[in-house]
Amino acid sequence: MKEFSRATAVRPRNEDEGNAADAGERRVEFDADLDAQWSVGDKLHGGYVLAVMARAAARAASPEHPHPAAVSATFLRAPDPGPVVIAVDTLREGRTVSQLRVRMSQDDRPMVEALICQERLEDADPWWSAAPPVELPDRQDCFLAPKEPPGAGFPVPLMEVVEEHVDPGVLGFALGEPSRRGLIQGWQRLADGTDWDPFSLLVALDMVPPASYDLALPGWAPTIQLTAYIRRLPAPGPVRVRMRATDVGGDRIDETVHVWDSKDRLVAQATQLAAVRIPS
Repeated sequence: MKEFSRATAVRPRNEDEGNAADAGERRVEFDADLDAQWSVGDKLHGGYVLAVMARAAARAASPEHPHPAAVSATFLRAPDPGPVVIAVDTLREGRTVSQLRVRMSQDDRPMVEALICQERLEDADPWWSAAPPVELPDRQDCFLAPKEPPGAGFPVPLMEVVEEHVDPGVLGFALGEPSRRGLIQGWQRLADGTDWDPFSLLVALDMVPPASYDLALPGWAPTIQLTAYIRRLPAPGPVRVRMRATDVGGDRIDETVHVWDSKDRLVAQATQLAAVRIPS
C-alpha cells in the first residue's frame, strides 16, 4: 500500500527552479507518477488525479495559500498509471487567494485541465449552513466495500487504500433491487490511517460506486467535468459522504456530493457531469 502523500507527490522538473512564487515565474512544471492502486477497474480514480494536480498547484502558489479551496476540472482523456507532467500557470496572486491554471499531460497529450483557487483554510465552524449531516448507521454496521465487488466484473484497487463503509440501506442494487432514488452514501477513511486533509477530500468527493448504480445503470461512469469546493479543514476521523443523482438523460448523469467531518460540519462538496450508458 502506498500512502496518500506518497501516491500524490510531485517533483519540480528543474530542482533549481523551486517554488514558482519564489522564482517570480508565471509557469512551473512538475513530474509525478500516477499510482495504479488508486484505480477503479483499469481507470485511475478522478478524485485521485485531481489531488495530484492540486499538490502541484500548492507547490506553485504563494506559501500563504497552501490549500485547494475550489477546483473546476475538465477530463479530456483518462491518464494511465505512470509518469505525467503537470504544468501550472499562476493567473493571479491576491491577498487571500491564488488562482492557477493546471494541465496534466501524458506522452505530450493533454489529459486533464483544471482551474484551482488556493487559500488558507481554517478549522472553524460555519457561520450558517443549510446542509445538516447525512444520517447513517454506525460505521461498523455498514458494508465494507471490497476490492472485488460481487457482480461488478472488474476489481476496484481503490478499496485497498480507501476504506468505504456503504450504508446497507442503499445496497439494493447489489441484489438486483436498486431503490431508484439515485443515492449512494456511507463512511470513508484512508486505509493508511492518516486523517483527511484538503487534498485527500478530493478523493472522497468522487464516491465509488456512482449514483447511477442505484438507478439500475451499472458500469463505468467516466467524469467529464467536476467542480469541487473545500470549505474548511476536516476534523480527525472518518467522514460521511452522500452522493445524489439529479438528472439522467442524453447518456449523461449529474451528481452532487457532500462530505461531513466528525464534528458534523460540511467540509467539502462537488458537482460532476459524467457519461452513463442508458438502456434503449
